[in-house]
Amino acid sequence: MTTFPVSISLSSYGADLVRQRGQGSFIELLANAGARRIELREELLTDEDPSSFAEAVAAQGLECVYSSPLELWQAGQTRPNPLLLATLHKAHAFGAAWLKVSLGYYTEQCDLHTLAACLKQQPVNLLVENDQTSQGGRIEPLQRFFDAVDQRQAPISMTFDIGNWQWQDQSASTAARLLGRHVTYLHCKGVARRPDGKLIATPPTATDLQMWEQFLPHMRPGLTRAVEYPLQGNDLQWLTKVHVDTLATLGAAQRELSHV
Repeated sequence: MTTFPVSISLSSYGADLVRQRGQGSFIELLANAGARRIELREELLTDEDPSSFAEAVAAQGLECVYSSPLELWQAGQTRPNPLLLATLHKAHAFGAAWLKVSLGYYTEQCDLHTLAACLKQQPVNLLVENDQTSQGGRIEPLQRFFDAVDQRQAPISMTFDIGNWQWQDQSASTAARLLGRHVTYLHCKGVARRPDGKLIATPPTATDLQMWEQFLPHMRPGLTRAVEYPLQGNDLQWLTKVHVDTLATLGAAQRELSHV
């Protein structure tokens, strides 16, 4: 059966463990589990050395995404976040080919010309993700933004986080239909509601996996899909491989049927 590339967001291992061990300590584990991409989390950085990290990632044959909580557009501002350029440089120093950020407070007055000109001079590609906020986690602002990106032919694509839509009571299915053509990176997480009403990320159920397969025809074939849900247990190597194998075949049967 066809398999597709899988990424692991290092936040999946829990913030305390990741900060304790350092993000570089997971590189070999991911490679041995069959992952193709590592997602480095800016909010979990401690004393990691960028050049050493980049060398270790390359030595294992992995790709790297640098994930930052930065919002691309700040409230009331028309120019891109002034921290964007420094964050792009930091991502590059860590060996990342992609920088993932959230949308922030995009309006039609925002200056995409300046943004596009900046990005065209950078070796790092920009990914904009739907987050859990009212400004960056709803379909309509993201639609308007990516329509403008298309018009400007800016080098920006979308990280589609399947679970995050629920924080703003948005339909992931509708989002996939309306935004899928912009997506190059798929964040996977199940979502459950705790007794206190708070939503939390969970490993996927069989029902989740079936639902996610329905989103894939709206997106480009073979895109990288990422684990962004808890990977916690005594044998992280085995557990990671189980979930890599699960996501690597997500949509494979459907695609093979379409080629019969």
